[in-house]
Amino acid sequence: MADPAPQNYENHVVVPVKLIVLSVVLLLAAILATAGLFMPNTTAGTCLVGTAVLIHAIASIYALLLMRHYATKLQDRIIRAEMRARLAEVLPAELRTASRQLTVQQLVGLRFASDEELPDLVRAVLDEHIHKADAIKKRIQNWQADNHRV
Repeated sequence: MADPAPQNYENHVVVPVKLIVLSVVLLLAAILATAGLFMPNTTAGTCLVGTAVLIHAIASIYALLLMRHYATKLQDRIIRAEMRARLAEVLPAELRTASRQLTVQQLVGLRFASDEELPDLVRAVLDEHIHKADAIKKRIQNWQADNHRV
């Protein structure tokens, strides 16, 4: 994926197009449902209400998926911050600088490792170029649970 344009004051506020589209679709569903209520005993009224319900159901499913995506993205940011702080405390000096090269996916994989095995695991991830969180998680011997995940 191409790197996005550098962020500055003019472009730092972004209203996701997904939210605008979702809002318009839900507004359309509300308008159709309202119009259908004024034609209760007609085929057109029934069709409008049915269409509105279908649109609303599809938009609601999309909204749920979007909320899950945002929650996961936020969780990744929190994990990155927590792991950077944890690595600064746990890693020896020669690994601290190198650990800044770790990606978010690598940090997500490393977060379940105990403090004792973390230095060796970080060294292995960097030396062997392990990029997948799942591959890193499989190497953990002393699993530290995270019971506060999203």
